[in-house]
Amino acid sequence: MCGIVGYVGKKQATPILIDALKRLEYRGYDSAGVAVLTDKGVEVYKTEGRISELEAQLPDINGLCGIGHTRWATQGAPTTINAHPHVSGNISVVHNGIIENYNELHKFLNNEGYEFVSETDTEVLAHLTNMYYKGNLVSAVIQGLKKVKGTYAAAFLCGDSKQVVAARKESPLIAGIGNGENFIASDVTALLKYTRDIVYMHDYEIVSLAGGQIQLYDFWGNPAKTHIDSIDWNIEAAEKSGYPHFMLKEINEQVTSVHDIMMGRVSKLNGDVALDEIKLSMEEIQNLERIVIVACGTSYNAGLIGKCLFEGLAGIHTDVEVSSEFRYSNHVLGDSTLVVAISQSGETADTLAAIREAKNYGCRAIAITNVVGATLAREAENIFYTRAGPEIGVAATKTFTSQLVALYLLAIYFARIRKRMDMDRSKRLLASLTQLPGMIQQILNSKDLIKKQAVRFSNAKDYFFLGRSLNYPVALEGALKLKEISYIHAEGYAAGELKHGPLAIISKDTPVVAIATRSPTYDKMLNNIREVKARGAQVLAIADLNDAEIDKNADAVIRIPVTDELLNPVLSSVVVQLLAYYSAYALGCPIDKPRNLAKSVTVE
Repeated sequence: MCGIVGYVGKKQATPILIDALKRLEYRGYDSAGVAVLTDKGVEVYKTEGRISELEAQLPDINGLCGIGHTRWATQGAPTTINAHPHVSGNISVVHNGIIENYNELHKFLNNEGYEFVSETDTEVLAHLTNMYYKGNLVSAVIQGLKKVKGTYAAAFLCGDSKQVVAARKESPLIAGIGNGENFIASDVTALLKYTRDIVYMHDYEIVSLAGGQIQLYDFWGNPAKTHIDSIDWNIEAAEKSGYPHFMLKEINEQVTSVHDIMMGRVSKLNGDVALDEIKLSMEEIQNLERIVIVACGTSYNAGLIGKCLFEGLAGIHTDVEVSSEFRYSNHVLGDSTLVVAISQSGETADTLAAIREAKNYGCRAIAITNVVGATLAREAENIFYTRAGPEIGVAATKTFTSQLVALYLLAIYFARIRKRMDMDRSKRLLASLTQLPGMIQQILNSKDLIKKQAVRFSNAKDYFFLGRSLNYPVALEGALKLKEISYIHAEGYAAGELKHGPLAIISKDTPVVAIATRSPTYDKMLNNIREVKARGAQVLAIADLNDAEIDKNADAVIRIPVTDELLNPVLSSVVVQLLAYYSAYALGCPIDKPRNLAKSVTVE
């Protein structure tokens, strides 16, 4: 959840640490701090609030080695004393993760004479490292971590060693290699300004940055091989590029991201999908009896659409489970079950736990993620990268539509192998998929109309989003987006459920977004619109460009280009994203950093 950085080199460390932390602020922003090695020893500065508040109170610090942290509180209130770095003797530490045996370690360290000043579990790491430090920081870190149960990406700084040591277990951490300078960070975006050469650290690996050198170690202190990846993202990809918010920039980038996920994977000529990253054999795919999709939040909503696709196109019974519930349910799984885990970051703790649980039952697994080298990609034997590029805004937009396209491609791929779809149908559907980027651009060209409707209803206290079949998950996603960034209470419902309770709270003050694109349930959707209109609600409909009937039933209509009805969710999703964005904008909300939320949920 939190963001960590570290630097060792020939330049002043503090400006680099602050700049990198600003690029990681989407991971948490309730407190921040830095520790820098100077001629006086390690100087630590931290405060509650955002990084700009920390920056404003920093004195001139002369030091070439340091670590920094931006926090999203999970244990202990977001106060200055609970902010990182935490200190024990001449050891400072920043940490992302959860120390599960904190109480046990707290008691042990108390008995050893260590006093705790914060409410955080991270402080045990500082004390453990201090206890074992005998002049070798790598050894002290390893010995301390061997007592720890839980997850961590942690960086350590010592007052008598011009060195940063970092370690990883189930929380994201990378090392960056520069010219006479080296870095560690939670995310590539923090380092793009300084280097493109990245080392993706694995669980139980330790990295030491010192004297212009980088060295990896295993959990027993033996040197490990360093594999360097070159990142082709440019710095502009992680900046706002003139947009007022990252979220709006990323909504507009869907023209590119939806195109990029299909590159090299779609053959319109023969109606096939080429997925070289999927290692399942044809026989295994033909013998699948069940798919279980595990995901959280926006990815869960994508999974609900995936269920419709896998069942409707490939004829495979599919269930969608909230990851945090999956591991505690009574499973009926086996080697004929495929688990599809969806996570934008590839570091979602609950989804990682779910896929590990499923593999204990002999299930095969596919990971759909946006981050190369993420933990989820290493947990699953089949990896489907969505290629959406960095997404900084906390509310997922382009990664959601990329996940949808990934699910379309997988469903068509399975359907062809299982002989559930002929070449003509496949060719038509793939041709329609490749037209989506242009259609998304058409919607973006109509954003002023969407903005007008968002402003019109921005003072509403409650919103309803209604949909049926494939449009029901879009209703859920639209409600989620509105809640996340505008703080307007919103609910997404299967429209047929209105009479089973929700209709009681429909009134003239309740705007209803009706996703009414053409489908076998279109006529029933019109009846649902009439039901809420009869109760005084104002209806904003999302409908096909050539639909003349909808105008007779809705107060306002936002139109999307006509495509294969299976693909309408991609286009409707762009509309509800813009509706949420402009609602939040009208209300003056902090759109990229909604309260209480963080981009990557790396704790359970």
